[in-house]
Amino acid sequence: MHKSGEIRVLALGLIRDGDRIFISEGYDPVKEQTFYRVMGGGVDFGETSLEALNREFQEEIQAELKSIRYLGCLENIFTFNGEPRHEIIQLYECDFVDQKFYQLQSLVFAEGERKKKALWVDINRFKTGELKLVPENFFDYL
Repeated sequence: MHKSGEIRVLALGLIRDGDRIFISEGYDPVKEQTFYRVMGGGVDFGETSLEALNREFQEEIQAELKSIRYLGCLENIFTFNGEPRHEIIQLYECDFVDQKFYQLQSLVFAEGERKKKALWVDINRFKTGELKLVPENFFDYL
C-alpha cells in the first residue's frame, strides 16, 4: 500500500510478442486520464525484486514467467490521484511459460479491491502518443 512521502520499490515485467507488449490499464481520476504500465508490483521487505516479479504475476493473473532478464533501474517521480509519488523500478524482460497468455485479447484481474485490465497493445500506439505509457523513461527499453 502507498504511504505519503514514501519511495516505493517496484518489480515490473516487460513481455513482448512481436510489436505487442503486455500491459495493465490504469486511470487517474484527478487527471481524468487513462494510462498504461507493464505488469508487476511492489517489492516486499526481505524479498528480492526477482522474487517480487514472479509473485506479482502469480497473484494477479496466475502466470508463470521464464527467460527472465534484468534490463535496468528506472526512477519515476510523478503525481497520481493528486498526490506526489516516487518509485524506483527494477525492470525485467520476460516471457510467459503458458502460451495461452499470448492468445488473450484482454483479461480482468483484481488488485486489492480494484478491478484492473491487462491487455496486449501495439507499441506504436504509445510511440505515436495515441496511448499514454508510464513512466515516460520506459521508452528507452522498447
